[in-house]
Formats: sequence, C-alpha cells, structure tokens
Amino acid sequence: MTPFSKTGGLADVAGSLPVALGALGVEVAIMMPRYRGITFSKKKISEKVTAYAIENEAYFNRASYYGNEKGDYPDNLERFTFFCRRALALAEDIGFRPDIVHANDWQAALLPVLLKTQFANHPFFKKTKSILTVHNLAYQGHFPAKQYSLLELDPSLFSVDGFEFYGKINLLKAGLLFADKINTVSPTYAKEIKTRDYGYGLEGVIRKREKDVSGILNGIDTVMWDPAKDKKLKNQYFAKDLEGKKECKADLQKRCGFEINPEIPVFTLVTRLAEQKGLDLLSHIADKFLEKKAQLVVLGEGDPVYHTFFKNLKARHPQNTAVFLGFDTVEAHRLYAGADFFLMPSLFEPCGLGQLISFRYGTVPIVRSTGGLADTVIDVNEFPRSGNGILFKEKSPEKLLKVIERALALFQETRHFEALQKYVMTLDFSWERSAQTYKDFYKELQRQA
Repeated sequence: MTPFSKTGGLADVAGSLPVALGALGVEVAIMMPRYRGITFSKKKISEKVTAYAIENEAYFNRASYYGNEKGDYPDNLERFTFFCRRALALAEDIGFRPDIVHANDWQAALLPVLLKTQFANHPFFKKTKSILTVHNLAYQGHFPAKQYSLLELDPSLFSVDGFEFYGKINLLKAGLLFADKINTVSPTYAKEIKTRDYGYGLEGVIRKREKDVSGILNGIDTVMWDPAKDKKLKNQYFAKDLEGKKECKADLQKRCGFEINPEIPVFTLVTRLAEQKGLDLLSHIADKFLEKKAQLVVLGEGDPVYHTFFKNLKARHPQNTAVFLGFDTVEAHRLYAGADFFLMPSLFEPCGLGQLISFRYGTVPIVRSTGGLADTVIDVNEFPRSGNGILFKEKSPEKLLKVIERALALFQETRHFEALQKYVMTLDFSWERSAQTYKDFYKELQRQA
C-alpha cells in the first residue's frame, strides 16, 4: 500500500481507492502485512479509512515482500494463509463487521474461499460478500500439492473445482471460483482474460464465471501527480501555459547530458523491466529509432537481460540515450514532466498507470492497444477531435517503429502538438470517478440475496 510498501500497481490502488471511497461515505478497514519499515499497527488514513498492519516478525520482517534473488520465498503459502486468516480474526476483534471483503490478487485470494467454507455460518460474517480483484492474471500463487495441509481446509477442496491446477495448488484459481464477484482493473482486460492468449491457463475458469466478471478502470492520485504543484520539478506548469514544461524538458536534457534543444523530441520509458512491457519489440528497432533526431530516457529495474540491453544501447548511442537503472520516485516525476512522448508498447497491460500519469503531465503516450491502454488512449489519427495518443495493435517491432515515426512527424507540427499536450492535461482519470463505480458495484452485490 503506497506510501508504506510498494510493488506494482496494486500498491497504488490500495493507497488511493480506499481514500476516495471514504470521501464517498464508505467505511474502509485496510488489512496489510506489517512489512519491514512499516512503523504502525493501526493508522487513521482519513475520517472513514483506517489501515491495520498485521504483525508476524518471522513472516513479514524480511528484506523484500515475496522473494529474493533465489526466487519466491518457499513459505509464501504459509505466510499468506496466516495473513488471510488473521485479517478476518482482526476484523472480528475490532468489531468491524464487513458488508464486503474486497480481496486483491493471489495473496488475498484465500479470503473468498474461507468466507464460503469455514466462515459460512460464522455469525459475524454470515452476511459478508466477497469481491476478488485481479490486477494481473499472470501471477497466480502456485504451490506444491504437498503443502495443501497448511491451508487447514477440507481435503475435498483440492480438486478441479477448487485449488487443484495441473497437480499444484493455485490460490488465485480458488479465489476466482469462490468469490461472489470478480473484477479486473480495466474493461478490455476483463474481456481479454477469457481468451487463451491472456488467460494464463485460467481462461476456462473466467469463462465459467463470466456473468460475475467486470472491469473497473483504475484511477491515479491527482494530488501526487500534479504538475501545477509538483515540488520535484524544475518548474511547475498548467494546461493553459506550458512554459514550465519546456523548462522541465531543458532540465532533463541537461541532466542526461543531451543537447539542450527544444526542437529535439524526448521519449521516455518509466517501467518495470520485464517481457510483459514489450521491451523485446523495442530492442529490435532501438538502433534505427536512435539514428533519428530523437532522445530516449529510460527509468526502471527488473530482468537483468533488459538491464544489459539498455546499458549496451546507451554505449552505442551515448549522445541521445540515458538509462537510470533502479526506481527513483523523484526521477519518475521529472521524466514524466520533461518528456514529449511516453513509450508503453506492452504485450499486455491490465490497466496501466503510466499512460494516465503522462496525460497529467502533458506527455503524449505511444502504446500498444491492449487492456487498460486500449480503454484510455485514443489514436489521434483515427479520431482527430478526441484523440489523445498514438496506438498500434500488432505485436510487431516494425509497427512500433512506424508509430514512433508518426510521433516524430506529429512533433514537427508545433501548434498542433502543443494543443494536444494541453488537451491531454485536461483529461480526468482521478480515483473519484472509479471510486463511485466501485461503490455502485458494492451496493449491487449487497442487494443480491
């Protein structure tokens, strides 16, 4: 949960959605593990929202959340079984009787199962409904079958209609089967996961629950991401006046050792360095791209293969390539503000926050049409009046190069490009809108018998 612990988009959702729900009158108790560095057991976030950090030194006081350089922690099933059971016990201890238990991803997927089995007749939870949100179906929580006893559940649940998945335990699969409702973080991703290409072996389960699956688009924290008030920037700026953005661009060019020239477009990539992010597409055309009049700035960490690729790319193109390995929040703000274009050629993207943040900073996104990217980015060529970015559909390096060339041509149309920058800054992807959709979703579920 941002800002207390951060990995992936789930942390951003957990940090922003409850606050937005609280502003709509929803009472929220957030349950999270007390990971290393978290200093509270209970923390009031807002009038209606309280966070509880569940303690267990042996399980959660570790250098990282889910694993280390050797791979996933071997006791992850034990750790998150404890977390789910303790979350329900803590709710009862503090007298917080939930109408809805909203579980997120495999780490909390045991909660819907518990509510439908061992807690089905528990007086405190008898009327409680469950929702499971899938932030990324690729991560499912697989464990050896021999660990099943750690769940302390009826052996009959280790079956094709429960936890069993090709001879292993699959926590997410069980959660999908037992939750009252399922949602994903964009409408298009909710459709994509029914297919073999995006279902990661669970497409049959998703199709089985099809009438209970929906997609609600994530929002972004518009207080954190606000170029008009962002103290991390060289200069603040507004949609009506982009002078501050021009100064942020010059500052970025200077810090990267580039030629400081407003007529050279800056492309940026702020991402987890993983295959999912379409980096192989970029790798095939990167040299051709950087032979053009353009500058590229990369910020991210992840797969060592991509660390090596970007280091080598910088060595070949030192005049117009800068690479920041690791993740630096301050630097991320500066890259969003200083760039002209934001690259996001993802192979799949459940929602994506990068394109929404880039809008906020007047930086035009270049994305592959998938998941939340397809739901939020409208191609400027196809829809000149409402277009807000540049899209391509095929998983093809050549198509990526073509849309980069389109971006370079668009940049040359100075007045048109500045008008586009100002327009995208006015788009509303705040959590307030998404939170209202979630509140309606909760109410609809509550009304069902």
